[in-house]
Amino acid sequence: MLTATIGTVHKHAVFDRRVEVIADALGALVPAHTHMLDVGTGDGRIASLIASRQMGVSVEGIDIMKRPTTHIPVTLFDGLTIPHGDNSFDVVSFVDVLHHTDDPAHLIAEASRVARKAVLIKDHLSENGVDHATLRMMDWVGNAPHGVVLPYNYAPRATWDQWFEEAGLAVDSFSKQVPLYPAPLSWIFGRGLHFVARLTPSV
Repeated sequence: MLTATIGTVHKHAVFDRRVEVIADALGALVPAHTHMLDVGTGDGRIASLIASRQMGVSVEGIDIMKRPTTHIPVTLFDGLTIPHGDNSFDVVSFVDVLHHTDDPAHLIAEASRVARKAVLIKDHLSENGVDHATLRMMDWVGNAPHGVVLPYNYAPRATWDQWFEEAGLAVDSFSKQVPLYPAPLSWIFGRGLHFVARLTPSV
């Protein structure tokens, strides 16, 4: 009962705005006329919005579970190996997915293998204990009602940069200006805890 109530409040206060903001932020980084794979896509709503706003963009998704209704075609995968060949998509994207995995570095490397042009990531930065505690609370509110696994695997910028380098990816753009929340919520749940990055093959 409590989680259902929290889920309803979260949807009206945060979720719909989040979808629009992320679709705009990531969509601006997707070139026209590209084929995009969204990893951990959920219902595919954000990926679908990106495709509808960018000329000639087609998109499909993969996830460890398939929802009854999705906005894009979704294929199941094991959460470890992206079931597509090398350089088979122009762009691979992750939207608040990697901190739900046990090994973000592995999936970033998989995305680097599959993407010809770019890897796009929306995720979190945790530089200290306060950041970690705030992100845990946000994650629980947003995901517990949906039964999503919550390992709370957040990382500081230095660790993200290490993962990118190990995957052979260079940082093309990295922004912490992601206005997911209106004031005063942004004072607590914004403050540089979110980032959007575009990464490109460094070789």
